[in-house]
Amino acid sequence: MTIRTTRTTITFASPFRLKGVGEMLPAGDYQVETDEEVLEGLDRNAFRRIATLLFVPTASGMRMCTVDGDELDAAVAADAR
Repeated sequence: MTIRTTRTTITFASPFRLKGVGEMLPAGDYQVETDEEVLEGLDRNAFRRIATLLFVPTASGMRMCTVDGDELDAAVAADAR
C-alpha cells in the first residue's frame, strides 16, 4: 500500500469547534497533515483519505489532534460564508 502525506495551512476567520479536539478553537492559522492511500487497479491515480491531523497551538508548543477530514472540510466551508 502506497501512502502520500500532504501538509497545508488553513485559516479560520472565526472561532470553530471540531469533535476530535473538544474545545472551541480560536480564529487563526492551523497546520493540517493528510494521509491518503493509493487505490489500486484503476485506470488513473486515485487516493482515499485515511487520516487527518490538525496541529493546535498551545501555551507550551503544539498539540496534534486526529480529526474527521469531512468535518474539517465542512468547518472551513462554513467559515468562508
